[in-house]
Amino acid sequence: MTITAAELAAYTLERQHPLTRAWVDDETRLQLLTIQHEDPDVLLANSMEIAQLRTDRFAPGHPAESMLNYWLPAGDLHAMFSMRFEGGDATKPFVDATPMTRSPHPGDFPALAAAALDLYGMHNPRYLRLWSADPELPGTEPDRRFLAAPIRDLGPTDVPPGLALRQTATVDHYDEAQQAYADVDAAHPHHVEEASIQDLEDLQDAADTGLLFDVMVNDEWAGYAAAVVKPEDSLGLPAYVVRELIITKKHRGNAYGHHLSHLLAAALPDPTHILIGTIHSANHGARTAARTAGRHDIGGWLRLPLV
Repeated sequence: MTITAAELAAYTLERQHPLTRAWVDDETRLQLLTIQHEDPDVLLANSMEIAQLRTDRFAPGHPAESMLNYWLPAGDLHAMFSMRFEGGDATKPFVDATPMTRSPHPGDFPALAAAALDLYGMHNPRYLRLWSADPELPGTEPDRRFLAAPIRDLGPTDVPPGLALRQTATVDHYDEAQQAYADVDAAHPHHVEEASIQDLEDLQDAADTGLLFDVMVNDEWAGYAAAVVKPEDSLGLPAYVVRELIITKKHRGNAYGHHLSHLLAAALPDPTHILIGTIHSANHGARTAARTAGRHDIGGWLRLPLV
C-alpha cells in the first residue's frame, strides 16, 4: 500500500498537541507537513538508489530493500516504518514509526514491535521510536521532548544586567564552546548522552544565515546561542529551531538559562514564527530553563525497547 505526503500530513496534524493548533492555521501547517513528509518519508519509501547508499554506509552486505521505508498495518493502525541510526552511528540502530494514522497506545505495541522486527530485525535495532503529544505511555521510555512557544510570547523580561546576545558571522569560539560541554559532562556524566555540541560546519551555517549569536556577559564571550530553519524538526510549524544554547563554566550558576530563550527569540528576524527545540527528557536543567522561559512541552519521542 502506498501513501502520499499529503495524506501523512493530515494524519500528523491530527496528532499534534492541542495548544499548537491555535498557533498556526491548519492550511499553513498542512502545507509545511506535506513538504516535511515528502523528504525523507515518502522519498525513502521509493528510492532504491538512496536505499543502496544507506546500505553501503550502515549495513554492507545486506539487501538495499532493508533500508527502504514501509507504510504497513500494525493491528488497526498504519505506520511508516524507517530504519535509523542515532547520530549517523551504525552501532546505534533503531526503527522509527513516527508517521501513523493515529496516536499509539500500549495495546498497539506488540503489533508495532513485530512489524519493526520483521522489516529490520537483521540490523538488530535496539528500540522502536514513536511520537506522541502525551508526556508518557506505559511500556515506553522517554526520549526527546519538543518545547516551543510563539516568539511573540517570549519577550525578554528582567534580563540580568550585562547579559546580551551579539550576532556573529564566524565561529571563532568553537574550542571554548567544546570545553563548555566538556565541563558540563565532567560535572554530570549522564549529560554526554543527553546533549552534544553542534558540528562546526552546522554552526557556521547558522552564522551564514544570521542565526548564530555570541552570548555576552559584561562584554565578555560566555557562550553560543543558535537557531536554524529546519522543517523536519518543526512539527509543521513555521519555526526557528534551537540548535545551540551553551554557557561557559565561569558563567553558569547565575540563572541565565531561561533568559537565553528570551534573548534568542528577540534576536530572530521573524516575530511571527515559533521558537522550537528538542531537549532530552533526562536533561532536567535544560527543560526547566525552557519551561521557565515560557516554552511548552508539546510532545516528544518515546522508545519502545526491542531487545
